[in-house]
Amino acid sequence: MHGYATGDDDEITAAPGGLLDLLQVAAVVVDSDGHIGLWSPEAEQLLGYRAEEALGRRTDELLVSPDNLHRARQAFAQVRSGARWAGVFPMRHKDGTERPVEFRTMRLRDRDGQIHILSLVTDATTVRRVERDLALSHSLVQQTPVGIAVFDNDLRWVGVNPALERINGLPEEDVLGRRVGEVLPFLDVEAIESRMRLVLASGRPLLDQQNVGRTATGERADRAFSESYHRIEDAEGRVLGLAMSIIDVTERQKAAAEVSQAREHLSVIADAGARIGTTLDLQQTARELADVAVPQLADLAAVDVLEAVVARGTTTAVTEDAQAEFRALAVAAGYLTDAIHAADPVGELATYGPTRIITQCVREARPILVERVDSAMMRRIARDSHAAQTLRAAGVHSYLAVPLVARGEVLGTLSLYRTVNTRPFDEQDGVLASELAARAAICVDNARLYGRERTAALTLQRSLLPRTPVDHEGLDIAVRYLPALSEVGGDWYDVLPLSGGRTGLIVGDVMGKGVQAAAVMGQLSTATRALARLDPSPAELLGHLDDIAGSLGDAIATCVYAVCDPCRGTCELSSAGHLPPVVIRPDGSADLLDIPGGVPLGVGGVPFGTMAVELPPGSLLALYTDGLVENRTEPIDAGLDTMTRLLQSTRQSLERTSDMLLGALRPEPDDDVALLLARTHD
Repeated sequence: MHGYATGDDDEITAAPGGLLDLLQVAAVVVDSDGHIGLWSPEAEQLLGYRAEEALGRRTDELLVSPDNLHRARQAFAQVRSGARWAGVFPMRHKDGTERPVEFRTMRLRDRDGQIHILSLVTDATTVRRVERDLALSHSLVQQTPVGIAVFDNDLRWVGVNPALERINGLPEEDVLGRRVGEVLPFLDVEAIESRMRLVLASGRPLLDQQNVGRTATGERADRAFSESYHRIEDAEGRVLGLAMSIIDVTERQKAAAEVSQAREHLSVIADAGARIGTTLDLQQTARELADVAVPQLADLAAVDVLEAVVARGTTTAVTEDAQAEFRALAVAAGYLTDAIHAADPVGELATYGPTRIITQCVREARPILVERVDSAMMRRIARDSHAAQTLRAAGVHSYLAVPLVARGEVLGTLSLYRTVNTRPFDEQDGVLASELAARAAICVDNARLYGRERTAALTLQRSLLPRTPVDHEGLDIAVRYLPALSEVGGDWYDVLPLSGGRTGLIVGDVMGKGVQAAAVMGQLSTATRALARLDPSPAELLGHLDDIAGSLGDAIATCVYAVCDPCRGTCELSSAGHLPPVVIRPDGSADLLDIPGGVPLGVGGVPFGTMAVELPPGSLLALYTDGLVENRTEPIDAGLDTMTRLLQSTRQSLERTSDMLLGALRPEPDDDVALLLARTHD
């Protein structure tokens, strides 16, 4: 097909353009004496002489410089004797310069037997350039790792390079003259030929077109290819065919997919760092883990913690033949599905035998990956046959159980299921799930340890507080202690019977949280009871407590101590840096008692002042800790004002008044609250 065109009447005609036009090959014929007999137009372009200037002239006189005459005549004699001569010879141009000219010469005979010499000549520089370009093109095509194919206008192969032979799994001779679909039917042949026709018709290249399929290499798995199409034209614009370059990008796409997956994994881990462990609540932490796992990693996630961790705050090993007891803490689904009902109900206890996957996971402390879930495996995953049927109906096809391990102890499991996501879990998913579980397990363990410490502190705190006091002579009394939702502190109250019908009232707050604060509170409370038996004044009692607090290391506490004498209608108060008590008079007026002097217990060296106030019948005295009135979003004065107004507006019993204050001011306190209300009898 190359170099020719076919007309409608099947007449074959020479096609214009081509390599000879590029080289501008000239023809010169001389007779046996060296006279020029024929002179082509290309010779005029090459050497500058018109035909009328060259014809009849001797070539050596016209075209050869004196320095090269001897060599020229030797070559001419050689050709005239019948030999061929080829090479480069300097020829003189009409302008006087010399040009290197590539020669191909041969001897001719006319009908009369006369000898003539035909010389085909062209510019040697142009020949060298074309040779260099052709050699470079050949080397590139033969050595490039990019597959290259050339097709004719009928979309039939006319050439392939070695790289494409390797990609196709076929030698060149097996594809020449055939179409793509005839030798590579497992590619998307329709798309390939459609692109070819488009490029042949428009002349616009198509670059980086994706194709997925199999070649004849024998591989079973599909491979990905990037294909680029270019139309081939000659110098005159005639369409000669089409070239296609092919690159196997399978590994590149795999690498890109791995990079993308790694980025997604990092994103999930970063999300987990921000969302898991926002509180020290065990169940909240479990919910946060399940919510992070769905839908980035799984379609359904469940978090189950060993019952020993939940009930007793301890861990216990699961032996080879033992069953495991779990408490379901969280379940999350990425979409509305019945599969969520197959998970253990949140808050309930579930027992699994030694052969179950979840038991194996905590026993061996390693992830268990079930890439494809069949019926037998489903029975080892689901809690019962009904749950197994529900999971199958929901489309669960892959399962991953990951242990929650913190500080070397197994706390529970994270169970992951895939339903709408058709890709089964793989090792990379197991690595990501293990990373999430490890981060969450530390938070779960912190919550467990905190819960155990909080329980211990709260138990100690409640055991040290006095029992609900009975009414003392001339006084109605109500007390409340409300622990913080997070950490338990060292707030306390006490009601102390004194001589002469008097009653000692104290409310205090030890700085710090947890067991240590509760222990300090217990020592100060015990000391107060012992000191009160000696009947000191309020300032003297606080002075002794200050000395005791100083001996307890870094213990710091505030408190207010009041001695009420209902018979006389008086009350003496001293404060160690505590918030001011509130007195509500029978007429509804209110006073915040600004007790002079006094720094927190444990500071030392500062005397405590005393204030005496009248408590006529029907007066209300309120002692409290800062957890009742302090709010992080408002100044403490706002809380004091609110508490005072609430006390002024009520005439309820002290018990109801106490509940009203707690409900209005601190329904869910973030700090401990101790409240003591005392009302003198009318």
